[in-house]
Amino acid sequence: MIERAAILSQGSQLDLGEWLPKPGMAPVESRAATLEEMERTHILDTLERTGWRVSGEKGAAKLLGLKPTTLEARMKKLGITRKAS
Repeated sequence: MIERAAILSQGSQLDLGEWLPKPGMAPVESRAATLEEMERTHILDTLERTGWRVSGEKGAAKLLGLKPTTLEARMKKLGITRKAS
């Protein structure tokens, strides 16, 4: 903390700045998404953009750079199904 304050401080006094946690405040835990969660979200976003079209020139598989059968297998593995409208 002292090294950071020495680098960031201007003038002759150390300035701890706003990055130092305030006393009594618990740190906010931030959990990173898993690769599977990120893949699922990316596939769902792409399917939404394509109107849930999997194959064809304007299909999600084409946009994702996958064969339609590969995309369908990943959808099955990730439990992605189209909800009834």
